[in-house]
Amino acid sequence: MAGSSHGHTPAAWTGVIISFIGFCVASLFMVMASPVGFWAGMGLVLLGGVVGGIMSKMGMGQKPHFHPLNPPAASRETADAKS
Repeated sequence: MAGSSHGHTPAAWTGVIISFIGFCVASLFMVMASPVGFWAGMGLVLLGGVVGGIMSKMGMGQKPHFHPLNPPAASRETADAKS
């Protein structure tokens, strides 16, 4: 999508980097045939998603964008009350 800022936030970058490291760890231990290391890497993948979600809730994620022709529900209720 042209002009989108999807994923260009600290929350997204942090979550993706942690998950990428987890995938690398899991793949390394898969080749080494070590199930414990593999599952540790998969745990890092999940941790990346959790950290990204928490950071987003803390305000480090993408801010909501409302199109002028599709205002948020609160604005629609106000507009309906005026008419």
